[in-house]
Amino acid sequence: MARVIALVPDLLFGSQVQGSLNAAGHSVALAGDEAKVRERLAEGGGAVLVVDLTDDRFDGVAIREALAADGALAGVHSLAFYSHVDAAVRERAQQAGFDLVVPRSRMAREGAALVSGLAAEG
Repeated sequence: MARVIALVPDLLFGSQVQGSLNAAGHSVALAGDEAKVRERLAEGGGAVLVVDLTDDRFDGVAIREALAADGALAGVHSLAFYSHVDAAVRERAQQAGFDLVVPRSRMAREGAALVSGLAAEG
């Protein structure tokens, strides 16, 4: 399946994301900040980057933009999730180039299928 790098610092939801993705056969590495994401990306191979846009400790959109600007996301699909009441964040994420932007509730329900779909796009 897919190699997933999950920028989801919330321990509870991060564990839930990791568990559901692992159960679907994906290999998941959690990352708590941009430096850790870069480290995981440098390990090579195709990947899907999953970013939590609900966490106030970092700007997930800006991180994605920085990674894309320096070529770190070459061959990497990106999926972001946001609070369903924050349409401005959704719009900003879409404009920043995330392949898929979904509400947090959808990520909780369908995360494995969403990642599988992105990984299948190659």
